[in-house]
Amino acid sequence: MSIAPTPQPPYYAVVFTSLLGRDDAGYGDMARAMAETAARQPGFLGVESVREGAGPGAPGITVSYWRSLEDIAAWKTDAAHQMAQRLGRQRWYAAYKTRICRVERDYDFAAG
Repeated sequence: MSIAPTPQPPYYAVVFTSLLGRDDAGYGDMARAMAETAARQPGFLGVESVREGAGPGAPGITVSYWRSLEDIAAWKTDAAHQMAQRLGRQRWYAAYKTRICRVERDYDFAAG
């Protein structure tokens, strides 16, 4: 994982937390495809994602960063993203929660 390079605030973060269900076949490929598709969307600033293990109950979190609420809304209605959302509910997720946040302040550190 790398840390997404984001601009000076304000900007927005979409925090997607999930638990995998019993069938995760194809999930990794779809997650990679969605990250690539999101990166081509207007207003996309970056993404950070981690998943602990695989199989039933494996928790994961993905945070994507966006310039505006309108850009987030456009991403939510993207046809490929909507298909992935349907498959997620039908096949891959036991549970998930999405939170949309306005980033007011950020700061960083890099050793060396």
